[in-house]
Amino acid sequence: MQTRTEKDSLGTVDVPAGTLYGAQTARAIINFPISGLRANPALIRAIAMIKLAAARANGELSLIKPDQAKAIEQAAQEILDGKHHDQFVVDVFQAGAGVSFHMNANEVIANRANQLLGEPLGTYTKVHPNDHVNYGQSTNDVFPTAMRLAALLALEDLYPVLDSLSEAFSAKATEFDNILKSGRTHMQDATPIRLGQEFAAYAVAIAKSRDHIRTTANSLRELGLGGSAVGTGINTHPQYRVRAIANLAKISGQLLEPAADMRYTMQSCAPMAEVSGALRTLALETIRISNDLRLLSSGPNTGFNEIALPALQPGSSIMPGKVNPVLAELTAMVGFQVIGNDQAVALAVQAGQLELNVMMPTMAHNVLQSITILTNTLREFDHRCIRGITANEQRCNFYAQSTVSIATALNPYIGYAKAAEIVKESVATGESVIDIARGKNLLTEEQIDEILDPRAMTEPREKLDK
Repeated sequence: MQTRTEKDSLGTVDVPAGTLYGAQTARAIINFPISGLRANPALIRAIAMIKLAAARANGELSLIKPDQAKAIEQAAQEILDGKHHDQFVVDVFQAGAGVSFHMNANEVIANRANQLLGEPLGTYTKVHPNDHVNYGQSTNDVFPTAMRLAALLALEDLYPVLDSLSEAFSAKATEFDNILKSGRTHMQDATPIRLGQEFAAYAVAIAKSRDHIRTTANSLRELGLGGSAVGTGINTHPQYRVRAIANLAKISGQLLEPAADMRYTMQSCAPMAEVSGALRTLALETIRISNDLRLLSSGPNTGFNEIALPALQPGSSIMPGKVNPVLAELTAMVGFQVIGNDQAVALAVQAGQLELNVMMPTMAHNVLQSITILTNTLREFDHRCIRGITANEQRCNFYAQSTVSIATALNPYIGYAKAAEIVKESVATGESVIDIARGKNLLTEEQIDEILDPRAMTEPREKLDK
């Protein structure tokens, strides 16, 4: 492999000849061969936006030369256009609050800017990673900004997936609205419910989780860019902060604003914990719902068998014809991962010390991974599972007619104790609640038929006159 020699403050380093990254990135590759995982594309886009916004502000303020600003902006824009992402090679597990990733970006942009200005890689004669690309900046204000912006950008892909999933459940709720079944509490028979009502509640759960994420994500919009090393703005122009964030808002299409206190955004990463917690809540809901669907589709002969999930692949290497609820299982497993990610984020957020939290890389990785895997999983869960669910109306109706808990509807007319006696007798003899109630002559047959109508039990109603 051909190499070129670059120099940093620690000495010389051999760098692969054709790469856009430089000496500090090469050192990071050696120091952190940990997971093989690279930065999330949203984080790469976010830092490119920051560098573009900063170069534009520094150019406007005549802090760097016009040709330097133009070249840096063009190099950053190329990254936004999807180029050079393969040059971001630092492992997601790295030390130093994201310095290695930040310098990876500075070096890639500087080398590409020099190329655009006709200079060879690794010389930095016209555009330097620190002096020009990073002018007025520090990892300590850039990385907190990058991870917040990256989360906002990644969430833009999750929201429409949640919209669609909630709508899919709502469509099934309408489709199944007239299908009666037995409700179940404590995994025991309960009063009747419509299958559509269960699915309508799932739609609400997803919509509320989406809204909760949107609300918590607003805390990410307050940025400390311009705070520099410790949040005091050292080595920055008085107008840089406002201009850079205004540029960043325009470039990203996000509503962004300067933080009321730059020290806060550097010391505290609470907004990342809030968003991670909201993602955890979504995961909890999707685990619960997917487990319900697995239960309702269990069988076909020895389970509930009230619904059927789409058959996507053979389910057993030994049992012929077996089909498993693969996407419901996948959704639960991904939910477990998101919960684990949230715990890692919580530990990282509380680990901040004085002016800086150096654990930001793991926050960024875990939050962005949670968003990515939830987005991809729930898209498939929606299109390849929920939309294809069918109801076994005959089985549902059988359970609706069989549940002894329909006796609950008798409480206002004969009292809890007498209704409990009917249930006990029904369980012991196998005779239906309706037949036992008729035999006791406590109510007329017409009253019993009306009171014990399973469909009527699925909505509030006024008490009948005896």
